[in-house]
Amino acid sequence: MARNPNPERGDRPNRGERGERGERGQRRSNQQSESPRDREESEFVDKLVHINRVAKVVKGGRRFAFAALVVVGDAKGRVGYGSGKAREVPEAIRKATDQAKRNMIRVALREGRTLHHDANGHFGAGRVVLRAAPAGTGIIAGGPMRAVFETMGVQDVVAKCIGTSNPHNMIKATFDALVNVASPRQVAAKRGKKVGEIVGRRDGAAAAATAKE
Repeated sequence: MARNPNPERGDRPNRGERGERGERGQRRSNQQSESPRDREESEFVDKLVHINRVAKVVKGGRRFAFAALVVVGDAKGRVGYGSGKAREVPEAIRKATDQAKRNMIRVALREGRTLHHDANGHFGAGRVVLRAAPAGTGIIAGGPMRAVFETMGVQDVVAKCIGTSNPHNMIKATFDALVNVASPRQVAAKRGKKVGEIVGRRDGAAAAATAKE
């Protein structure tokens, strides 16, 4: 005896359709579960500059500890540095990264690729000289300073470190120089003038100096 088909069962989707719907729902739930903090962290670029290992001799042997120096930036003019200490390397890097994200500064970039003007900075025994460069120059700088410029989004710059080779002092001296970098718009707002007046004066002074030479 033939069994009558159930109309309710006939309306149900087959296994393939249920699988596709399940995958779509899973993707939608994953997108919803992604928090704004995760999206914000994905925008940052971090670079490990230096790791120092310290050994403490105790009765049972040696106990090792690690100190990490990390630079974090968004490649759009924001950059920060931080240091962290822990018994394990990943934990030290995590602490340094969190501190770098809390201590970020914004640096004005010209055309989004280089600095607006030359700058000098110092910290301890370290002195750095930063110079703006034309397009196509690239990043001409040492290891710790190169990490700062790459994470900040600078494409053309010439930098020189004079004195110490300590990465901590080099990073702090570089940030001391970057803090003093200002764009024409910031200078004009501080002086109560228009940008054209300040830029025009700078161009006129350069032309006069060239004529004298």
